[in-house]
Amino acid sequence: MQRRKFSREFKLEAVRLVRERGVAVAQAARDLDVHENVLRKWVKEFAADPGHAFPGHGQMKPEQLEIDRLRREGLDMRFGFIAKHRGIWPVAWMCRAPKDFLAVSREAGSMPG
Repeated sequence: MQRRKFSREFKLEAVRLVRERGVAVAQAARDLDVHENVLRKWVKEFAADPGHAFPGHGQMKPEQLEIDRLRREGLDMRFGFIAKHRGIWPVAWMCRAPKDFLAVSREAGSMPG
């Protein structure tokens, strides 16, 4: 069975049915033939950010775009660090280094361990 997709308009109407007309979530879900938890999620999503709820078609909220950008940037920095220091330390050692790697004592010759 293929996963169903709902348009932004359909989701907004479903949320309006619950929020503005006062229809119970369970009843609205039965009437619209969607799972009750799905409708609850839509209502919650709309309440959190009405302007950016249900962007659809691969569109992301501005906050999510920023999170993705920062995640990619972090990966670039990590791989850059490994490439720069591969002559000093083994790559396998750097890849399993603890998250607080940079917080280690900066004494000359000391290595985290």
